[in-house]
Amino acid sequence: MRWVESGDVRLALFEQGDPAAPTVLLVHGYPDTHRVWDEVAALLEDRFHVVRYDVRGAGLSGAPRATEGYGYDHLAADLTAVLDAVGKPGVHLVGHDWGSIQGWNLIGRPGIEERILSFTSVGGPHLDRAAHFVRHGGTREVAGQLMRSWYIGAFQVPVVPELVLRAVLPRVMNRSVGAPARPGHPAGTLVEDALNGLGLYRANMLNGRGASPAVSGPAPRTPVQLVEATEDPFVSPALLASAHRWTPRLWHRRVPAGHWVQRSHPRVLARMIAEFAEHVEGAPPSRELRRDRPGERGPYDGRLVVVTGAGSGIGRATARAFAAHGAEVVCADIDLDAARRTAEGIARTAARRAAEGDARSEGAAHAHRVDVADAAGMEEFARLVRDRYGVPDIVVNNAGIAVAGPFLDHTVDDWRRTLDVNLWGVVHGCRLFAAQMAERGQGGHIVNVASLAAFLPSRLLPAYSVSKAAVKMLGDCLRAELAGQGIGVSTICPGFVSTAIARNATYVGDLGEGAGEPADRALAARGYPPERVAAHILRAVHRDLPVVAVNAEGRIGYALSRVSPALTRRLAGLVRLTGGGENSRLPKKR
Repeated sequence: MRWVESGDVRLALFEQGDPAAPTVLLVHGYPDTHRVWDEVAALLEDRFHVVRYDVRGAGLSGAPRATEGYGYDHLAADLTAVLDAVGKPGVHLVGHDWGSIQGWNLIGRPGIEERILSFTSVGGPHLDRAAHFVRHGGTREVAGQLMRSWYIGAFQVPVVPELVLRAVLPRVMNRSVGAPARPGHPAGTLVEDALNGLGLYRANMLNGRGASPAVSGPAPRTPVQLVEATEDPFVSPALLASAHRWTPRLWHRRVPAGHWVQRSHPRVLARMIAEFAEHVEGAPPSRELRRDRPGERGPYDGRLVVVTGAGSGIGRATARAFAAHGAEVVCADIDLDAARRTAEGIARTAARRAAEGDARSEGAAHAHRVDVADAAGMEEFARLVRDRYGVPDIVVNNAGIAVAGPFLDHTVDDWRRTLDVNLWGVVHGCRLFAAQMAERGQGGHIVNVASLAAFLPSRLLPAYSVSKAAVKMLGDCLRAELAGQGIGVSTICPGFVSTAIARNATYVGDLGEGAGEPADRALAARGYPPERVAAHILRAVHRDLPVVAVNAEGRIGYALSRVSPALTRRLAGLVRLTGGGENSRLPKKR
């Protein structure tokens, strides 16, 4: 620690890490001190020179005598004094809450702008542009933000905020941070800091800002990383998204966290800060940075998608659909040649589009062999994906098999293999890749492909139906558990789809080998291509839908199972299939 003089106050400055390394300057918000950054600073100090300071009126720093002492000009003088003390030609600025609010204003100021190499904004908008958003934004979006910002008006009232803060602030902070209290945060000076910090609101807000876009000043030339905490109760997504209009060099990243993301998700935020600073310094961008780059054209551009059973049917169509929308796809199948044909087809489409000058993006594709029923093999595959391509953003657990025939003719091996592939394969995919997504801390989406058979019983498909019903229940359970980590889970339940599932199914009992041909013809005659199921999958991910019943019989069956389960049981007894050529009514499979 050392002291820095800035006009009428003395600032407490703290440094750690190698002074010769690139400098990251962390600026805290209200009503915090520099200690709110402890975890993030510790994670950055091995690669960066980390600098923090208590802003005026907070922690060990001095406080101005009048409210006017908290205005932007004084905050700019403080930052200039800190930059002078650090003595570097450029630093990477990171601001949270009021640290971000003042950062937005100061990165465009002559004398400061040229000394800021990059700016990472967390939980605080540009006030002038926020005021413009309130004046000119959509009614619903503006109303939502005003509800979140009720306290700003309350802080303008004399005396009352001081009385309320003294009475309730420690309890409110301890419940709101999203991480256990620890020495240093909330600070022992919390109440005094909060009372002093009211000057920030009274000196800089509700003062006529935002009358026109011109009051915001020129667009910043500084590269800006906007980190959106998706569960922030104070700043709405619509307000943060409006920054795109004013900031040409913007990377917009999201963390499923509350306002104090540096306390609840320090590793995630530290990684984002490091990736962005290193990229600005000249390092290649990480996959996540490429994905969140300026000029993003669609929801799947730059996403990494893993699809099992990608060698044919719904899996192949899904891999192609994601790639057509710019995703990089890992095509996995137990048949490596089939997976390669899918990946090569995606590559040919990309080359053709490029030759034709098609502006639409087409993602890359990679083929890998994996048996989803093999727990060790799936663990190795998940590690390979993470190490070679990165943590996937979307995983489609699609691989599966079908065994058709009476229950009493199913052997133990029939049951074991069906459950190993259809259920355990999904369990392995969910368990391994959800763990990677949770550790990364930036959310993701898991799609489990079930079937009409998940909720419509059939005397012909006991093992298959049981496995698919279990997949649906697994999706419901996982969705509830993973929602808090920003990981969506969708279960897709198609009816009859024109794939090769009937041709490749195993038939037992009195069905005989001849049952496959009429069943295959029936599915082909249904005329519902797997590409339409793939479109439903992309829509489910985009809208975070929990359960999607696909095509007419899928929707009717799902509704019937909810309205009259007894009727579905009666219908299950009416369906018959023999090897003599009776028309098939086998549920779809990939």
